[in-house]
Amino acid sequence: MRTDTVVLIGPIGTGKSTVAALLAERMGVPRHPMDDDRWRYYEEIGYSKETEKTLREGEGFSALARYWKPFEAHAVERILEEHRDCVIDFGAGHSVYDDAEQFTRVERALADYAHVVLLLPSPDLDRSVGLLRERTRTFMGWDGVIDGFDWHEHFVKHPSNHRLAKKVVYSEGKTAEQTCEDVLAAVRAPG
Repeated sequence: MRTDTVVLIGPIGTGKSTVAALLAERMGVPRHPMDDDRWRYYEEIGYSKETEKTLREGEGFSALARYWKPFEAHAVERILEEHRDCVIDFGAGHSVYDDAEQFTRVERALADYAHVVLLLPSPDLDRSVGLLRERTRTFMGWDGVIDGFDWHEHFVKHPSNHRLAKKVVYSEGKTAEQTCEDVLAAVRAPG
């Protein structure tokens, strides 16, 4: 079981990027955000900006999100191949799959990682959705709904995140620094 790398997963607005930066600093290891490398990984297997534009304009964001899925699974495999002894923070979609084959690929890629940590605001999933909606409304001006689809609800309640996570850390009422300490405690805990 790999214990040299911590992988943070979770919904949009849960603090993955902020906590990952703090965690990497505390652990004295590099941080590798998926958002820095995702497009390079996508292009390795033929991602098309033209197709992206056509889908976004013609069918909306949900169609675009479906187009991303095989590229996201590839990106997970690649970032784990490329980086060791570090903190990696995924984008929200990189740990959520409806397609069984794509999910299995990601599950297999993460199988040997002891520290796959799901960040959520609360153990109450409905409360988590509400808290994330408040956060993204405040910080991003976005309520989590695009074209009538509730992305907060989707990412919080989708079984993929819960199946992939080896540990879960809750952040409600805590600063990013406190959440970072909770992640460190979870990573250092036996089992």
